[in-house]
Amino acid sequence: MTFSDLKLIKPLVLALDKIGYTTPTPIQQQSIPAILEGRDIFGCAQTGTGKTAAFALPILQLLDSNKENNKQRSIKALILAPTRELALQISESFKDYGYNLRLSHTTVFGGVSQLAQTKALRAGVDVLIATPGRLLDLMNQGFINLNSVEHFVLDEADRMLDMGFINDMKKVIAKLPAKRQTLFFSATAAPDIMKLANTILKNPVHVAVSPVSSTATLVDQSVFYVKRENKRNLLKHVLKSNEIEHVLVFTRTKRGADKVAKDLNNDGIKAEAIHGNKSQGARERALKGFKNRSIRVLVATDIASRGIDVDKLSHVINFEIPEVAETYVHRIGRTGRAGASGTALSFCSQEELSYMKDISKLIKKSIAVSKHPFS
Repeated sequence: MTFSDLKLIKPLVLALDKIGYTTPTPIQQQSIPAILEGRDIFGCAQTGTGKTAAFALPILQLLDSNKENNKQRSIKALILAPTRELALQISESFKDYGYNLRLSHTTVFGGVSQLAQTKALRAGVDVLIATPGRLLDLMNQGFINLNSVEHFVLDEADRMLDMGFINDMKKVIAKLPAKRQTLFFSATAAPDIMKLANTILKNPVHVAVSPVSSTATLVDQSVFYVKRENKRNLLKHVLKSNEIEHVLVFTRTKRGADKVAKDLNNDGIKAEAIHGNKSQGARERALKGFKNRSIRVLVATDIASRGIDVDKLSHVINFEIPEVAETYVHRIGRTGRAGASGTALSFCSQEELSYMKDISKLIKKSIAVSKHPFS
């Protein structure tokens, strides 16, 4: 199947060709036709399944087809995301996919001055990508009016609830027109998620891909059993003895991420850490450097990593094993995407053996053990 088979217009197909996307993922195949028909969607999908394109492409097409009736530039599509990183990632996708269309979009999020954001809003935008806090703030100040919204996307709804945004979400939803299309995406279908979905969706099409227990089939997984104090040397050894040009390294804590990045830089390996305590500017610079490959290693915590979407990422390293087995699946899903192969390496110390056991149980397979020169 091709994107043309999904009845996408030529400007979108050409934009996808330009960035090397040729085959739609399962969630795109299921979602795009339904969204183009104007249906509401309940999508159960994790990061890495192609869900951003699943909603961005049909929204761009619907807005483009209706532009004669919408000559006045007002917010016609609102995408609500839990974090700045994810909001920026979605914004980048709209930029890439809408390259050949005369539609404007902007992103609003907290942690930075609102001046550039309000300037863009005054100029008029078709698509607004926002985090809940800053969106409500700008609505209260009178910079944002949601009366013209035709398409509303709630992305990573499970994380929204985890981060305590339920009341903010409800305030935003209350300001939306009753007549609209709503697209709801979550990595889980937990009872509280379903309860929220049922209050805002009308006769939705349900789409689901990749249950959390399934790890990417194209990811080659292996584990190194190593003493905690030898992990630094093992990381240096792995990076220098394998031809790993570009790697995402996971730690459990912000402090751990900073320490790993500092140690790598001291060893002459260009690395940056990304986590919640970093300024917005520092996070954006780190992500940009990683994407353009001027930074070889990006060290991330799990929270900060949501929204990191890097094409052709060959390796993921679990410097520390996550305490929750599902998190392992999310982590290694960063590689082996879109038909490419990938490698996930895990460094497991004595204290983390129980976590590794939980992971094997969840993914229903034992992970190959790799030998190394450190005990």
